[in-house]
Amino acid sequence: MKDNKSEKLLELIQKIKVTEENKDDIEKMKKLLKQEKYQEILEILKKVNQAEKANESYLEENELYEEDDEEYEEEKTFEKPKYDNAYEENYLEDFNESDLDFHEEEIVSQNIYPKELSNEKLEEEYISLLLANPKAISMYYIEYKDNFFENAEMLNLYKSILFTEGESFAPQIAKDNYNFAKETSKTYEEKKKYKEMAEKGQHNFEKTYVELRKLFEIRKNYIRSPIKEIQNRIIDILKYELYDKMTIQEVKDAIDQIMATEKFKRAVLNNKLTDFLITGDNNLTTGLELPFPILSKVFKGVRKGETMSYAMPSNSGKSRFTINLAAHIAFLENKKVLIISNEMSEEKMRLCLITTVLNNKKMQKLHGQVLTKTEGEILEFKFRPDKGIKVKTDADGFVLKEKNEKQKDFAKRLLEVSNEFRQTIEVTKWIDNQIKNSIYFVNITNHTNDELEKVILNYYYKEKMEYVFYDTLKTDTENIGNGEELKKTATILSNLAQNLNIFIASSLQLAESNTLPINLNINDLAVSRTVKEVLDTLCLMKQIHNEDLDKYEYSLEEVDTKFFDLEKFKDPDVRYYACVVDKNRAGAKPKVLFRLNLAYNMWEELGYLRLK
Repeated sequence: MKDNKSEKLLELIQKIKVTEENKDDIEKMKKLLKQEKYQEILEILKKVNQAEKANESYLEENELYEEDDEEYEEEKTFEKPKYDNAYEENYLEDFNESDLDFHEEEIVSQNIYPKELSNEKLEEEYISLLLANPKAISMYYIEYKDNFFENAEMLNLYKSILFTEGESFAPQIAKDNYNFAKETSKTYEEKKKYKEMAEKGQHNFEKTYVELRKLFEIRKNYIRSPIKEIQNRIIDILKYELYDKMTIQEVKDAIDQIMATEKFKRAVLNNKLTDFLITGDNNLTTGLELPFPILSKVFKGVRKGETMSYAMPSNSGKSRFTINLAAHIAFLENKKVLIISNEMSEEKMRLCLITTVLNNKKMQKLHGQVLTKTEGEILEFKFRPDKGIKVKTDADGFVLKEKNEKQKDFAKRLLEVSNEFRQTIEVTKWIDNQIKNSIYFVNITNHTNDELEKVILNYYYKEKMEYVFYDTLKTDTENIGNGEELKKTATILSNLAQNLNIFIASSLQLAESNTLPINLNINDLAVSRTVKEVLDTLCLMKQIHNEDLDKYEYSLEEVDTKFFDLEKFKDPDVRYYACVVDKNRAGAKPKVLFRLNLAYNMWEELGYLRLK
């Protein structure tokens, strides 16, 4: 019994990393151990552990056992002892002073990691491979700061290999800060077992090492992150669709992105749209078809690996054009889409999405509701009653909300009296159910190029995102006012598109100028002209004013003999836009005519534009 106590106490003493503050206590305990003065050793261990707890706010301040000796009443402040890892820091449990028996909890019983981060098989595989080939530790070592074994037995075997079998092969950096392993007869048997395991298996050392290091990075940052939401997002990295292809550095970058972009507001735009509406809470191969036949033909569709930009003057509908394209790709082409915006808020984007899907004729065939509602009518809850229903209406025939009537009560009443409203709700419910082809949204402001890149990378790995829209392409926070820096941002996006084989579109600001819409060129950009160099396609779009409509005509074919005049409408929301294809790596650069109505977010491509 006496030898067993000595061995256990020696193990505890050896776990403490020697520091200037505790080295005298450690030497004193070793001398007392030779004298078999166990009670005094326990008292010193108690002081060291109390010092550790005093220096760490997250550790509970409690006594390990009753004090019987007045000799150790005086408390001192010690530096926190350094242990092999976070899970070894609280190794002392209650001592039963009647027989000085005590317990040392292993990592498995400490519950430091959630089950998602548990993988003892991978740890055993790594240790077995090292035992079969100790020379490999010269390359496949794990530094002290990166060591996050779950299984204490595996940690002990790793240290044993580091200072015995692999001692002459491991570089000094691999040994720094580690203490020696606890060598027992059991250690020898375990090594023999795992070595035989490696000899029977056919594991790839590099793959095993990379997977273990990736897991250790996730464990490390899980422990260091006190916020539950961040911890959950770190765990979710394991669920990324392309996690198996990620390198150790890419896992680190994904974790950095999670930390860096906590300040950005994220949402899934087509999630809970019905609740959003009712509550009124508005605080080189051919790619996918575009909703515009001519542009789709000349660009050969939306192609992964390319970047597209479309430039318009301020307040001309850049964000609405973005939503129109994104909704088409998501709901008609059944693809996931990411919108990164520094312009419109999440609420405005949601409202625009409802307006777009509700009024789009092709999407009406999918959701089954045929009606037209302006964005203003949807926002202001203006719906007409069914025929024969007697309710109070305004001058335009919309159902009036009663004085002091709550929004939810008004919505409930509208469901009873207005088919327009019932149809609108069916549309939002349909959008809610488009889970596999969701439109993800990140509201990114005051950001750097590095943060922008990490957002895109994170969604690529997490959701296998292949279609991205950035509204609007601007210089990052660090270079506001320096237009030439815009090319750097565009270059980053272009590199991402090529390296990840994804499509990235962005909107640009067009300068207010006297240039005729049909004569737009790169000099009409409000920002750096050099941005064109890195883009694959660039469209310059500008409104044709009503007084100039009779100067233009359009044809259905680029070379044609039949031309059509631009019809004038009394509705001020109906506009004509000239779209000049200024750059197209795929070939032709036509000038196209659009007719649109921003109130309904309806964009119609009419044909090829020319001056009379």
